[in-house]
Order: sequence, then structure tokens, then C-alpha cells
Amino acid sequence: MPPEAVLLESRAMRDSVIGRVGVLDKVKALVLLPDGLHVTTRMVADYFEVGDEAVKSIMKRHRDELRSNGMHALRGSDLQVFERSNLDLSKESYPQGRAHLTLYTRRTILNIAMLLRDSEVARAVRTYLLDVEEGARARVEVPRQARPAPTVESLDHRLTHVESSLADIGPALRDLGPVIGRISGRLDRLDRRLDATNRVVCAMSERLSDLAEDVRELRSGPRPLPRPHRHPGSRPKRRDQG
Repeated sequence: MPPEAVLLESRAMRDSVIGRVGVLDKVKALVLLPDGLHVTTRMVADYFEVGDEAVKSIMKRHRDELRSNGMHALRGSDLQVFERSNLDLSKESYPQGRAHLTLYTRRTILNIAMLLRDSEVARAVRTYLLDVEEGARARVEVPRQARPAPTVESLDHRLTHVESSLADIGPALRDLGPVIGRISGRLDRLDRRLDATNRVVCAMSERLSDLAEDVRELRSGPRPLPRPHRHPGSRPKRRDQG
């Protein structure tokens, strides 16, 4: 297991284990605000059994890292709404109110535990965190040479298991045969119905085209009658005068 000092020095190492917030309650019960998500600077200091200034010093030196893991400040109307729901001003010793309030999440507290040197609680969190990480890595990374080589007996057992599974599949396929046959027949009848429907639709389309042509002819008016043919040089007949 690497020494717990590696967490104090390496942000990459801290980032790799920052999600294991459950170790906080394994070491010491963590009390949260009524919203169930946040704590104040005073509550963080109480958890690690240090003064407020120790927490504020960590916050100043690692502000960006802590912000990336949930630390944020409330001001103005957001602060007023949060205080009404989660804080008792008289207990926080701010009778005149405050300009801002810094809040921390579980990830932020674990982040502080990996940065706070002068705290036995923080040191216990780091040790427990590395133990958990080492155990998880040992379960995942099983040495290849430690895996037993397959034997003839184990291979024969696997082959028997496969044959048994195939034997169970045969009856199931036979039972499915009639069902598949009925489904296939229904699909064939459906295809025939679709073909008949397509033929009806085509006939209706042709009929509609003919009707549209008739309508256009009616709208254009009656056609003029052809004139009778007259032989060149002939004269028109005159009526008999009575």
C-alpha cells in the first residue's frame, strides 16, 4: 500500500479516489445540514477536530481543487433562502447576518481530509481510503500466474455441460416448431391481402385519373360541331320563293 503522504502531495492520486465518500462515515459519523447535502466551515472543523482557521487555510491554498469538488459560496437572496431553511442564525453567532456563506459537500470534505495534515481524523480517513483502494485493486488485478491451468477433468466437465444445454435446447425447438409454422401462415395470408389491397388501390387511382380528365373536359365547354363538306364550285341551294 502506498504511504498516506502520497495523497497529501499528488492531486492526481486524490482525484482517483475522490468518489469514495463512504469512508468518511466509516471513520467518524458526519453530521450534515437539514438539506442532507452540505456542511459549513464550522461543521467541517468539528468533524476533523481542528480550528476553523485550519480549514480556511486549506480552502485558500486549494480553492480551485475544492471548488471542482463541490465547495461554493452563497450570497444575497440565495443565502437568505438557504438560511431560512437550514440555519439558525442565533446558533451560528451572526446576529447581524452575513455577507456570504461557504458550503461543502461530501466530496469536498473528503478532499480536505486528503489535504489536512494536523488532524488525526484526516489521517485516519487517508489510511482507510488507501486500504479500501488497495483491496479493490487486488480484487480486480488477479495475477495471471495465480489462475489455475485448465485440466482434462475441468474441460470434460465443461463439455458435458455444453452437451446437456444443447440437449435441453432440442425439445424447446420442437415445441416452437408449430408456433413458428402458424406465424409463417399468418404472414403469408397477410402478404396476399396486401397484394389485393395494392391492386384495388391501383384500379382506384386509374379511375380517379379518368374522372379528373372528364371534369377538365366539362369545364372547358362543349366542342364545336364540324361544318359540312362542300364541293368546290358548287353554289349553295336557294330556298323556293312562295
